[in-house]
This record gives sequence, C-alpha cells and structure tokens, in this order.
Amino acid sequence: MAAAAALLVTGTPAVVASAGPSGTAAARPDRSEWAGSWATAVTRGNSVGLTNTGLNDQSVRMIVHVSVGGPALRVRLSNLYGEQAVAVGRATVARPNTATADDLSDIDPASVRPLTFTGNASATMNRGAELLSDPLTFPVADDSDLVVTVHFPTPTGPTTFHGQSQQANFIGAGDLTGAAEGTGFTTRPTCCWFFLSGIDVQRKATPGAVVVLSDSIGDGNGSTVNANRRWPDLLSDRLLADRPDPRTPGVLNLSLAGNRLNHEGTEPGDGNYPGYYQLGPNAAARLNEDVFPQTGVRTVVTHLGINDIWMSNDPPEAIIATLRQINQQLQQRGLTSLVATLTPYEGHGAPGVWTPQKEATRQAVNTYLRGSREFDGLLDFDRVLRDPARPSQLLPAYDSGDHIHPNDAGNQALANAVPLRLLGL
Repeated sequence: MAAAAALLVTGTPAVVASAGPSGTAAARPDRSEWAGSWATAVTRGNSVGLTNTGLNDQSVRMIVHVSVGGPALRVRLSNLYGEQAVAVGRATVARPNTATADDLSDIDPASVRPLTFTGNASATMNRGAELLSDPLTFPVADDSDLVVTVHFPTPTGPTTFHGQSQQANFIGAGDLTGAAEGTGFTTRPTCCWFFLSGIDVQRKATPGAVVVLSDSIGDGNGSTVNANRRWPDLLSDRLLADRPDPRTPGVLNLSLAGNRLNHEGTEPGDGNYPGYYQLGPNAAARLNEDVFPQTGVRTVVTHLGINDIWMSNDPPEAIIATLRQINQQLQQRGLTSLVATLTPYEGHGAPGVWTPQKEATRQAVNTYLRGSREFDGLLDFDRVLRDPARPSQLLPAYDSGDHIHPNDAGNQALANAVPLRLLGL
C-alpha cells in the first residue's frame, strides 16, 4: 500500500452540559465545549474475510490513543457502510491495565464504565447511520490510551471498519464488555477498529481540532505497531508541549491507507495490486463523510496523490485539479487548508510501480504546490524525507524498508516539520 493522511472538520458551538440519563455526565454549572480527541476513517468491509462475514455474539476490544483530554467523553460508533441494522448489546470504556502491559487486552477493572445510548445499555445502529453515546463523566488525560469494548449479540453482516490501525485489537465470544482480563479474546488481529469512528471529550474551552486527510503515510504504515508513532500522533505531542490547555487543539487522523484522490478503493492498480474496499472511496467523496462532520475542526492537512501516481498512473493535471477542488471546499467552509508535497518512493513494489515517467509526475505536482498561492500553507514533506543524493528515494535513515513509508524517525521528522503557526488555531 502507499501513503496518505486525513484532516477533520466542523466547529461545534459551546454547549451547556446537563445531567443526562442515569450513568451519564453529571450537571456542570459552567459552559463547556465538545472537542474532537480521536477519530478514524471507516470503509466498507472487504469482499472476503472477517470484515465481510461480520461478527455474531462476539465482543470487540479496541485500543485508541486520544490527543486531548477532559472530564467527560462521548463515543461514536458507525454503521455507515453496513448492509443492515446492527444491534449493540453492551459497550464499555476503560483504561488499560498498565500492570499487565505484556497483554494489551487487559483493562483496569476499577476504571470500567458502561456506555449508554439515550439512557439505554443497548441500542441499534440503523443501516448507514451513526450511534452517539450519552456523555459520560470519565476523566481522560491528554495523550493517553482508552479501551472501548462492544458486544454485538446478533449477526452484523459486513462491517464498517478501519483496516490499518497499527494497533492490536481483540475479538472474543460472548459478552466480554466487563471482563478485566483479556483471556477470552482469542482472535487478536494487528489491525482493525470495528464500527468505532470517534471519541470527543468535554472541555471548558477548545481552539478546535486539526484533521489529517491522508493515505498510508498518515495512517502510520511502517511505524512501530502499538507505539502510536504515526506522524499525526507525534504532531499532537508537539502541540501539547507547545500550547498548554486550554489552547491545545485535538488532532484527528482521518488517513486511509491506499486512498486515492480520483479512484475507488476497489479499482486495481499497477504492480498487480488488486484493490480493496478498505482503501475507501475517492478522497473528494470522503469530505462529506470523514472531514466535515467531525467535531470542532479548524484546520485540515491534505497529503494525498502518491497512490494516484503509482497505482493509477494519473497525469499531474488530474491530481492537481482534485487537490485544488478539495482546497476550495475546505476554504468555502472557513477551514484553514494546508497541503503537503508528495514524498519519494523509488524502489517500492514490483517493476512498473515506480518509473521515470511517474517520478516526473510527482515532481510536476510538487512544483505546482510549491508555487501555488491558493492554499493557506504548504508542508514540504518531500524535502523532509528525500535523500539529497538521490531525491527520487527516501533518505535511508527514514525508510521503513519498503521504500515508500517512513519509519518512526521519518514520522518524527514529518511531525517536527509542521510549522505550528500555519495551523490557524
């Protein structure tokens, strides 16, 4: 797969927290706002395998790394790409059990709290719909892990999921939502958040959120699994260090590995790449689903186009046109729109994946982006990652080994290269 990253979207007016149904957030006399703290892009289940057959009387335990914290949270589930209504039996949120760090599926039993949905422990996600939990008083620390466990009591059909989590998640039989030990979770894929799409936190004030709209480069392919070394995570670390609460924005990573600007995920590519649903729809179509509905977004970073080159051999004009269109739509909604140059990939894949002609396309796109004044800012990721001695290749110190995705050091270099003053917050 190749690279990308995604950014997220709409501002939310200040709200007055109120006492919800039993078990939800207690009343707060002061004004507060919801802030996006974690989100992921979701797609349709693939044509074969677990994401197609779905879940049946099974629990899924999923670990997420939030950016900013607060005294209360709400969780968003999504059946956007499902083929039927999906029953949620029970759901909980907890903190990891750090005393058993060797088993990431264990949770701190004292921290387990049930999620409710309009006051009920169970709920139904209609086909194509989202499900938002009630606000829950649950202190969330900045830059911390949360564990969400959901029981699906009846067959779900094809799932709505995110396929490249770079995080181990867990599946087990029956209702395991309250189980502190993870021994019942016998299926342990190093992938996949199922039906989970976002977590918001409540804060006294928030400057909004930064959304990353990208491909596998933003999704963290090539970074260390279970270490949260994706460059958007590392950018969040910089923001937390630079801008103390409440001036710290959330960072929402809407990257989708293999995503393209102008093609559907199922379209095959060069090098015998077959295409999958999990690569998602074309990026322009993702704006309404992945970017604009997000909580409190102020700035979007778009880093897309390399997959259109190596997979689809698109000309530079087609790539530039869609990047300009995305920029126009972001700016029309009052969002700060940043764009990143396309990074090198010579040596990646089978013969024909990289060619001198495709390299010329990449250079033409980057030349345009560097000279354009349409965007609110440019992140020159190409200059950060390229080998000065051979600019069509990644710098060896930043190469994860597949010659297209940066390793942990490369991800850190990308995060360090973002001028915080450009974020419009």
